Amino acid sequence: MIHLSFTPHHLPTFAILRPPLRLTATASNTTATINILHSFPSSSRLHFLYPPPCRPLRTPLSSFAPPTCAALRASAGDVLHDAGATALVLAGAYVLVFAFNNLTQRNLIHQKTGSHIIWVAFLGFLANFQNSNSNQARCFATLVPLVNCLRLVVHGFQLVDDDGLIKSVTREGNPKELLRGPLYYVLILIICALAFWRESPVGVISLAMMCGGDGIADIVGRKFGSKKIPYNPSKSWAGSISMFVFGFLVSIGMLYYYSALGFMVLDWPLTVQRVALVSMVATFVESLPITKVIDDNISVPLASMVTAFLSFGY
Repeated sequence: MIHLSFTPHHLPTFAILRPPLRLTATASNTTATINILHSFPSSSRLHFLYPPPCRPLRTPLSSFAPPTCAALRASAGDVLHDAGATALVLAGAYVLVFAFNNLTQRNLIHQKTGSHIIWVAFLGFLANFQNSNSNQARCFATLVPLVNCLRLVVHGFQLVDDDGLIKSVTREGNPKELLRGPLYYVLILIICALAFWRESPVGVISLAMMCGGDGIADIVGRKFGSKKIPYNPSKSWAGSISMFVFGFLVSIGMLYYYSALGFMVLDWPLTVQRVALVSMVATFVESLPITKVIDDNISVPLASMVTAFLSFGY
């Protein structure tokens, strides 16, 4: 028990009270006595006698370690690597573009052959050069088809004339054609790069079916497509068979390539079956007489995406 005495005119300037406490007080004419007994249970608190303990409302700053110089250098190195890879892929793609445009103008190859080979090569270059799975790398990767997209829009609206591009890409020599099939083509490339990147086989298979399957089907069908499909006279058995075979082979080849680089882990017996299913569905969609309603460069990759996503589940 602590006993404190003081006169009414001389109040103490400080006092120390520790919980848990029980206070009793007696008063006389000149003195007051405060008896402090340690008799409360340990769970009680007298918050009106002492301030509650301060508790941190936020995580202490000391727990957030600032990035080290090594981490900053590594991050900057990744940015430079991805930017350099994009520049190399862009330069390589446009070397192929100009080379195939030149061959097309000389009538040495078909107009679609060059563009499909270019974008199949783009798939391979993309896997080989880009070293990051971050959103930053996705954005860098889309710059390559985005540049081509802007190029098609500029020439499609005839803001700039390029007879070589129009002759090599369009079928009738009309610049407006650039705003249809070729533009859809690069937009699908951008969507696949952003949505699926390299963590999912869906994007790889969709692009492989569009670039390899549909591209080869057009070439083979024009040369050997004398026997037409009954429900679509504009499509041939030769073209559809080549669509299935080459779409399947290019898809398996690209998946193996990405798997060998460590971007995917696949169960190959199941993967072969699933890719065969996707190839069959894409081939059937490509053979349908719906070209006037929806372009092949939209219907084929969309059908491939949906089937591959349902088959692989990611």
